[in-house]
Amino acid sequence: MTSPDRWPEIRGIAYGGDYTPEQWPKEVWREDVALMREAGVNLVSVGIFAWALIETDERVFDFAWLDELLDLLHENGIAVDLGTPTASPPAWFFARHPDARVVTRDGVTMGFGARGMASHASPAYQEAIVRIASALAERYGEHPAVVLWHVHNEYGVPVGEDYSEQSVRAFRGWLQDKYGSLEGLNAAWGTTFWGQRYGAWEHVGAPAAAPSVVNPAQRLDFARFTDHQLRACFIAERDAIRAHASQPVTTNFMANQSWTTDMWAWAREVDIVSDDHYLVAADPEGEIGLAIAADLSRSVGGGKPWILMEHSTSAVNWQPRNVAKRPGELARNSVTHLARGADAILFFQWRASRSGAEKFHSAMIPHAGTSSRVWREVVELGDVLGRLDEVRGSRVAADVAVLWDFESFWAQDLEWRPSVDVSHAERIRSFYERLWRDGITVDFALPSQDLSGYKLVVAPAQYMLSAADAANLTRYVEGGGTLVVSFFSAVVDENDAVPAGGFVAPLRDALGVVVEEFLPLREGARHAVRWHGDSSTDDAPLLLADAWQEDVVLEGAEARGTYVDGPGAGGAAVTRHTHGSGVGWYLSTRLDAAALRTVMAEVYADAGVAPAAHPEGLEVVVRRGDDADFAIAVNHRDDPAAFAATGVDLISGAAVDGTLTVPGGGVAVVRLARTP
Repeated sequence: MTSPDRWPEIRGIAYGGDYTPEQWPKEVWREDVALMREAGVNLVSVGIFAWALIETDERVFDFAWLDELLDLLHENGIAVDLGTPTASPPAWFFARHPDARVVTRDGVTMGFGARGMASHASPAYQEAIVRIASALAERYGEHPAVVLWHVHNEYGVPVGEDYSEQSVRAFRGWLQDKYGSLEGLNAAWGTTFWGQRYGAWEHVGAPAAAPSVVNPAQRLDFARFTDHQLRACFIAERDAIRAHASQPVTTNFMANQSWTTDMWAWAREVDIVSDDHYLVAADPEGEIGLAIAADLSRSVGGGKPWILMEHSTSAVNWQPRNVAKRPGELARNSVTHLARGADAILFFQWRASRSGAEKFHSAMIPHAGTSSRVWREVVELGDVLGRLDEVRGSRVAADVAVLWDFESFWAQDLEWRPSVDVSHAERIRSFYERLWRDGITVDFALPSQDLSGYKLVVAPAQYMLSAADAANLTRYVEGGGTLVVSFFSAVVDENDAVPAGGFVAPLRDALGVVVEEFLPLREGARHAVRWHGDSSTDDAPLLLADAWQEDVVLEGAEARGTYVDGPGAGGAAVTRHTHGSGVGWYLSTRLDAAALRTVMAEVYADAGVAPAAHPEGLEVVVRRGDDADFAIAVNHRDDPAAFAATGVDLISGAAVDGTLTVPGGGVAVVRLARTP
């Protein structure tokens, strides 16, 4: 077993969830810890929304209940992830500091009574969060129950951007640090357009609601500023904790479910990456979105094991239709996160709340109590995870990278883009789904990173691409890599300006094409692509596409697919180009995961990537350790499914000689036999 840096002092796989005993009388606390022991719980998160109970008035602290609770948990062998409750300031704080309330883009001052952060630029808030983090760390920094610190909760959710006066002042300061002069700001923002040029810093404001579309470069910088401000609040709390405590510090991200924070930048500031993930009930294959979130969490942390800080035992409470999980789904979701690098499986929450906005959210102990199916599955999962100690610390290795760039997403999501049908979330999901169905494990990466270790790099939605990042991708192809780029990529630079030479020009050498014009389609329009670029061959495969076409000019590339109909009829839809020792592919239309099967088969051949031969619906990921490798299998279908493996099934203890059959809806973890 390999020990990751700064992992909490917990044996084996951590298991548990958010614990809110402040909602319950103390006689329930002892019942809770007895049930935690029955379920195999060894880690709980405490205090995340308890600011009003810890600091009862400004600089007036009451630790008595928390002292008693931490002692009780420690006596029962349950470790604590101690939260700083700064995501939900108390009523007294806003009464004393009304200017700390967030102002929306439309100028509405937000009130008290929900969860959510105060203004990240408020001096009163900045002082208060350091004060309470310091007080908690000073008191509990050496408490034997505390193994991890949990700062805030889900930064940027439900509110990130703040348009208050103090935020505007902070934004100006941030811009001055970034650009150094108004000349630099005006050049970056292209303020000669619509006569927006600034002659004094005090004239620069936040991009509040205006009569028409606000300067997109200004809005992009405001998103960057907001991310910086939120992260500065985290760093202030983290450093306050580190002044008194030595345990690792984290905060919970929301991978693939919130794009308001740049997880790559945040991962550099936490000791351990942790993530919250909730299935999208409207998605009939939510396990694919789950896998994306798990891979992203692992990737931003550099491949190290990470913490699943929250997920649900069954339904959530905040979606339009909150679909309950079916029998076995709780375990399948949990083991999928484990397979993709999580060494801690935690839920929100331990006991279902009887009051408040989340009373319909599922829990480890639901309202139905311990006679329920959910509780039985919670206990069963605890038993399974208790058998997997040796998996902890092993890592996932991938030959394929998918580019994921938050700043590019922020820019692409602004107004007045060529088509509302163009979505980075949809493109990433479609390409990832194809890879997932082909049994190919992926990492996510930035276009600026060293990609030389990957056989294949896919850029599904790289709308914004700097010249330096384009050069990096071009070098990757020159050095022998295979690059796949989807449409509406390399469209603008880091200031949301179209580069000299036009669309896709920064990747002209790698792809061998230029795009003369975008040809977005009307709503609902579909068209066909004839594969292999020979429109005269009647029996050539036809691939259905929609939403988008482009007028592509070949500059060395060959057409592998041509438009049969639509405004681009006869033109290149899919191209392949040899550059240096590698290959660049370009897809100028929207193919779904099913249609991508034909394209990706040839891409895999170029890259030397072999799809797995697993049955449809059987997800298998290998984690590699110093002493052993582990194949973790999750069967998302009702029928049994088999895969090739030799070793020992850690859940059942049975030997596996060549093939293991996973029951419908079941999971398996095999310690693989290593070849000498």
